[in-house]
Amino acid sequence: MNSPILQLLVLAGIAVFLILRLRNVLGTRDGFEPSERGAQPVERSVRRPEFEVIEGGPDRDILDHVQEGNSAADALRRMKEVEPSFSVGEFIGGARGAYEMIVMGFENSELSEIKPFLAPEIYEAFAAVVEDRQAKGLKIEAEFIGVREVRLLDASFDDSTNEAEISIRFVAEMTSAVRDSAGDIIEGSTTEVKRQKDSWAFARKMGSDDPNWLLVSTDA
Repeated sequence: MNSPILQLLVLAGIAVFLILRLRNVLGTRDGFEPSERGAQPVERSVRRPEFEVIEGGPDRDILDHVQEGNSAADALRRMKEVEPSFSVGEFIGGARGAYEMIVMGFENSELSEIKPFLAPEIYEAFAAVVEDRQAKGLKIEAEFIGVREVRLLDASFDDSTNEAEISIRFVAEMTSAVRDSAGDIIEGSTTEVKRQKDSWAFARKMGSDDPNWLLVSTDA
């Protein structure tokens, strides 16, 4: 047997020996297994949502909308103490959608669609306007373009009743025209976009089973 072949056989034997020794020391694994049986999983740091309050830290869900230390911030904090799942950011998003729905429900005289979101006195005021409009044979033709600004103005909370109230400033764009019984436009325009500004207040009892906020004021 020549020298090169002999050298290869020797090297192969050494390799087999080393593999067997390593196998005895390390063992074998099938699939994914923990390095030590019964070992506890390693805790990984999870990034907290921005609005979650860290012990002693600022609540960005509140301070992103009102100034720290003012009465509105304190009222929002107390609302959260009664109802921890309450989110100011989510409320403002819901108010934005409610604004469009209520405005268009009023313009189209479809009050039954929005009645569940109106305080009784607001519903009665809206209904009186719609009845007067219909008695005169008038009809509103409106198109909602979009909300350009939503801003939290104020907030209050009654600790004795858990009644909360939040005021929101809306700036929106829409077209609106009033047609008479003959269909002629007597006011407004179907093409000219107008900017509409409203300050609305919504109220709700925190901690109640009813999640709906009611519109209680429509001061422009």
